[in-house]
Parts: sequence; structure tokens; C-alpha cells
Amino acid sequence: MSLATATPRLPLLQRLFFAIPVIGWVARDLLFGDKNNVWFAIIGFVSLWLSAALTFGLPGLYLPALAMVPIIFILLITITWA
Repeated sequence: MSLATATPRLPLLQRLFFAIPVIGWVARDLLFGDKNNVWFAIIGFVSLWLSAALTFGLPGLYLPALAMVPIIFILLITITWA
């Protein structure tokens, strides 16, 4: 049995998202991989953020946090929707 027949056929948008080189690989590994991969992804993103802060200084620390504000705002609205 080949690997192509063992995996289910995914929708087009999900296949396109998984085709993105780094982000798609991490997302596919988080969905279909080991449960510990969540912690590895969090450590990787925090390390990337800290290395941006070390490379660019304070803008490297503040700009990713500023970019996360709309995401957290939508998340808060979603979890409080009753």
C-alpha cells in the first residue's frame, strides 16, 4: 500500500495551505503528527521572535506583538460569543 492511498483526500484550500514551504509543513505536522509537536512549534516561534529582537532591537520585539493584536481580539470575541 502506498502513502497516497493511506491518507484521506483533503480539500483544495487545505492542500494549498499545506503546500506553503515552512508554515504549511508545521501546520501539517501539528494536525497529523505527534501531540508533542505543539510544544516544539511554540518553542520555535518564540525562538524566532527572540532572535528578531536580538537582530533588530526593540522594533523586532514590538512589531510581532502589534501584529498579533487583531488575532487575539478575534480570538477573544470568538470565545466570549454566547
